[in-house]
Amino acid sequence: MKKYDYLIVGAGLYGCVFANLAARAGKKCLVIDKRKHTGGNIWCRDVDGIHVHEYGAHIFHTSNKKVWDYVNSFVEFNRYTNCPVANYQGKLYNLPFNMNTFYQMWGVISPEEAEKKIAEQKAQALAELNGREPANLEEQALTLVGKDIYEKLIKGYTEKQWGRKCTELPAFIIKRLPVRLTFDNNYFNDLYQGIPLGGYNKLTEGLLKGIEVETEKDFFADRKKYEDMAEKIVFTGKIDEFFGYSLGKLEYRTVRFETEKLNEVNHQGNAVINYTESQVPYTRVIEHKHFEPENPAFGNKVTVISKEYSSEWTEGSEPFYPVNDQKNSALYQRYKELADKEKNVIFGGRLAQYKYYDMDDVIAEVFNTWEKE
Repeated sequence: MKKYDYLIVGAGLYGCVFANLAARAGKKCLVIDKRKHTGGNIWCRDVDGIHVHEYGAHIFHTSNKKVWDYVNSFVEFNRYTNCPVANYQGKLYNLPFNMNTFYQMWGVISPEEAEKKIAEQKAQALAELNGREPANLEEQALTLVGKDIYEKLIKGYTEKQWGRKCTELPAFIIKRLPVRLTFDNNYFNDLYQGIPLGGYNKLTEGLLKGIEVETEKDFFADRKKYEDMAEKIVFTGKIDEFFGYSLGKLEYRTVRFETEKLNEVNHQGNAVINYTESQVPYTRVIEHKHFEPENPAFGNKVTVISKEYSSEWTEGSEPFYPVNDQKNSALYQRYKELADKEKNVIFGGRLAQYKYYDMDDVIAEVFNTWEKE
């Protein structure tokens, strides 16, 4: 008999939820993480009472009541609503694309006027294609929303996000763009949305309560020791690293943050402002206190902002999200074939499954995986 039923490699959301479900079922778990903290990318750093989203803005949203009830059993959530704003050459536009955006863009005041304007620009893009399918992201976007919205609110931001020209990105990345003919700035359509009261650390602390956790432990530094400790391994790291990059390296994008503490009550008036022109090097600015307006620290004359820069992943940096183009997707499928042969290893999460997950999707995926255990 081995010491643990499960060794869980990675204390991010997938690992925390799996450990919680296993512990509830009476299983003995050890969770390890190479970082100094648990929670993965949802970890928050406390700065003068402000809960700073250290690895970028995380807004919990879902229409899955089972998932919503689950997270609320550990911590109460506030009613934060994600309403980002786009800054293009000093002019502000509401997101997602809605009647506020169209009024700011063209001065139109009725849905009929907005629909007509968009239709004119879409028709022009389709005429230029002359019957063929869009060959890249730029052509796809132009057929969905037209030239004005594409050039001011999509092009520069997307090229910074991916580090590639829109004409070099595949069309499937942007198969649909939400267009609302209402004055509704709520970015998400989900039934439930919010931020944990007191920050995301409250959630992960609740998930891991009573479970053995070791931080600053690298699975690959002492792999055989860790593999011998448990009946099964739950691996949430990079799938290509698990197999020693034997088939080649998958590509990832990473994000770098420049964080400042400012002696201001309110710096930008919103949690997230996207900078959509290519000349501005960062993609967005996050002002963290706006995620929790009920926090007593909200009114203090101090605020924290983070400028977010997107770049190619390199050794030593954090892999944030996969590059799901055809080349990388094909390579992942080959790694998945190897993973499917590992009967005592569960691969889960965005790095191990090479898939961009929203937080609610991560939790739902763990639920499904656990039901098969």
